[in-house]
Amino acid sequence: MPRRAYKVMVSLLAAAVLVLTACTPADPASGNRTIKVAYQKTDSFTALDTMFQDAKREFEAANQGVRVELQPIQANDDDYGTKLALALRSPSTAPDVFYEDTFKVRSDVDAGYLLNLDSRLQGWGDWTRFDAGAKEAGKANDGGTYAVPLGTDTRAIWYNRKVFEAAGVALPWRPSSWQDILDTARKIKTSEPDVIPFNMYAGKGTGEGTVMQGFYELLYGTGTSLYDQDSKKWVVGSAGFKDSLTFLETLYKDNLAVPPAELDPNVWKKVFGGWFPKAKLGATVEGSYAPSFWQKGGSYEWPGYGEDMGVAPFPTQNGAAPGAVSMSGGWTLAVGAETKQPDLAFNFLTTALNAKNSLAFTVASSQIAVRTDVAADPGYQSANPFVKDVSGLVAVTRFRPATSDYPRISAAVQEATEAVITGSRTPEQAAADYDTAVAGIVGGDKTIRK
Repeated sequence: MPRRAYKVMVSLLAAAVLVLTACTPADPASGNRTIKVAYQKTDSFTALDTMFQDAKREFEAANQGVRVELQPIQANDDDYGTKLALALRSPSTAPDVFYEDTFKVRSDVDAGYLLNLDSRLQGWGDWTRFDAGAKEAGKANDGGTYAVPLGTDTRAIWYNRKVFEAAGVALPWRPSSWQDILDTARKIKTSEPDVIPFNMYAGKGTGEGTVMQGFYELLYGTGTSLYDQDSKKWVVGSAGFKDSLTFLETLYKDNLAVPPAELDPNVWKKVFGGWFPKAKLGATVEGSYAPSFWQKGGSYEWPGYGEDMGVAPFPTQNGAAPGAVSMSGGWTLAVGAETKQPDLAFNFLTTALNAKNSLAFTVASSQIAVRTDVAADPGYQSANPFVKDVSGLVAVTRFRPATSDYPRISAAVQEATEAVITGSRTPEQAAADYDTAVAGIVGGDKTIRK
């Protein structure tokens, strides 16, 4: 392992240990019982912390002698996943309840980190109020449920109406193909040279955002998939993969996107906090949660976002059915397999995800509701001007393959996009490199050419 990578891993491990072990252990003799809850918190993402604070007060009031210890981890998505994974490796650092990304559920079940919740869910009346599709996110290969969905999202094109109007683009804008996107971006570049026409994350600097808010919209819009569900093999050699890289090459080579040097883990702060409010960005591909940054109480309050912003589905390559594509992720709450208080841990989980707390969190974070009662609540339906638009994309959305190999496959995709946008490899060369990397990760017998 390179020295720098070694130092980073040691730093992350130290941070995880500090965060997740700084607590007073439960003392059986005194009757004190402690539930440790680990989750993500950042300067711009505090809705989950608020929900857990409320749940802590509610739960402790109803369970005398039980203490809930909240252990927020200050980290972006990728670093949070790394720190949580390190903590889960040891019973001494593993939390009782934790915030779990949907695409890591199956691999973490395989690793023995998550408690099977089937028997407990059968006795929880609220479980029938969760959307059947959303429940699938918490299931493992054995068919059991190991996590409860907290919310989900979709991806769309968010665009600045003022920028588009100034460029003479007809509104509302709804591109029907990739060519429509490029034509609009070039129109903006010509009329407004100081504006970034179209942002689409690419490269390793933006991590999972590269694939979720970028490459996969392209790939699935070609009719190609990343993973073949029927054969349970990873797809290589597809024309759609090369076409997707070619689109990115064009976008960046023609200076229609953010300069590659600015694509770091914090570029989203410029997108939401600067470029859009100041009309310096035409459009970006982002999640349905975008309004959470601009609404009252958000990190970048922008009272006029409802009038200045618009949203459009991301089109398929040439307008083929279904005409649009989206990607969905989402997060869950899980109970640690090593918990010494499984019943208390599950009961805290259900408190955190009751109707009241779920509604507050869903609205505050601009999530797409996974509880039917929350989805029907007037407070949810009127939470922001774009709820209906982004919720409608569930009909065309896709999910990442939930396999233990996925994180390494995702990294290989990110590397391919970086090679193309920096000009170090052609789309054909980068696609061939990706095929080789996939075979090296999963074995040639686990790939299929389509």
